Order: sequence, then structure tokens, then C-alpha cells
Amino acid sequence: MSDVLLIDRTDGVLTLTLNRPDSMNSLDVALKVALREALESAAADPAARAVVLNGAGRAFCVGQDLKEHVATLESGGPPLDTVGEHYNPVVRLLATMPKPVVAAVRGMAAGAGASLAFLADFRIGGPRTAFLMAFANVGLAADTGASWTLPRLVGYAKATEMLMLAEPVPAEEAYRIGLLTRLVDDDESVLPTAHELAARLAAGPTVAYGMIRRQLHQATSSDLEAALAEEAVVQQACGQTADHRNATFAFVAKEKPTFTGA
Repeated sequence: MSDVLLIDRTDGVLTLTLNRPDSMNSLDVALKVALREALESAAADPAARAVVLNGAGRAFCVGQDLKEHVATLESGGPPLDTVGEHYNPVVRLLATMPKPVVAAVRGMAAGAGASLAFLADFRIGGPRTAFLMAFANVGLAADTGASWTLPRLVGYAKATEMLMLAEPVPAEEAYRIGLLTRLVDDDESVLPTAHELAARLAAGPTVAYGMIRRQLHQATSSDLEAALAEEAVVQQACGQTADHRNATFAFVAKEKPTFTGA
């Protein structure tokens, strides 16, 4: 039996590939646990300077494995305990990851799969990329952080439309409204483009990138004074890094800086 999550480390980039292609990378317990553990390791690994989320086969991820969910319903067990037990920890890990996250969204990203992509800083797609907030189709509200990320990406009205009408958003529309950062010409270029961007980020000031992620997440739900206070805190932290000191001296000397993530 193949691993449900493939892990590759190249150029300072940790690529996590959801590997259940026969089920379009639907999320069963084994995959959710493996993803959570890999993200915990990535957050603590100084050699992993950027993270790529990828899906094997023809889809990024179609969300919860409904066959497994049916078995839970038939057993009479709590049907949605997986939200608190599995999805929420993964969301927290992605949202607080102290390094950039890029999603290579080839093919369909539906339900919790789309929600995972929305937690990335950058989303790369191709002609067959599509997003579907499928929760309402099975009588559910949003989970995996979509109620938090989606309005911030596309606005309240569009988020309401996507969640309530549950209609697919194709690649061109996704790029137009900001769900995709880049739209490449062919699907086979999605992962290489995502890796190229992640490698570029991995070679940059990753402490500062992590602080930028923290600032943006907090500022979207705080007032100006709170945002200014947070800026003062994180700038003090960034100002103590070797990356800041070396890059400043390099800039003045008209030299290209080298960032080490320290």
C-alpha cells in the first residue's frame, strides 16, 4: 500500500503531496493524520524554508472521503468529530506556519480540499483548476477554515455565493477574483511553477515572511492601533535577525544579499 502523503525536500522546499489519486485525494483519517504530523514537523524544521501543498493525479483534493463518512454515519458515531480532531489542527498549523506556503492546485479543489488551498499564501493553477465549496450539497456549513479565509480572499458577498450555491469556479474566474495567484498555460506546469516560486521564497528572508504572515492574519481582524502595536513588535524581532543586518549592509554596498533564515 502506497503512502497516503508523499514528502520531498528540494532547494529548501518541503513538498507535501496528497497521494490518494484513485479517490481524487479525498481526505480519510490516515491522510489527515499524516498531513497534520508533516505540518508539525515542517513548522519546526529550519531546513524547510517554504512548503508546497500538492495533489497526486488529476485533482488537488476533493475534500472529505464521503465513503468513510457514510461508515461513520451508519455506525451511529458522532458524524463531524473529525472537524475538531483533524481539520482544525491542520488549519491552525497552516495558518501559523512560520514560513511561506504555496498550493499547486491542479484539477479540482473541493470542500475541505479547497479550504486547504485557501490557507496557502500563493495558489498556482492551470486550465483544469476549479474550486467548489461543496459543503451545502451534503447539508453542511463550511469547515477547514473556509468561513475565515474565503471572505478575506473574495469578499463577503462572493463567499456567500460560493458557500450557499455550491457552484464550481473555473480557472479563469478563480484567477480573476483572486483565488489563484497565477494561472499557467497547461496543467503539467502547475507543480513546477509552484516549486519555482517556493524555491524563490525559500532563498529569501524567511523570518520576515513568517512575520508578514502573522501580521496579515492579525490585522484583518483588528483595529489600526492593534495593527500598529503588532508592527512594532514584529519589526523589533526582524531587526534582530542576521538576515536584516546583512541585507541592509548589502543594499548600501549595492551587493546582492544572501538570506539564511536567521
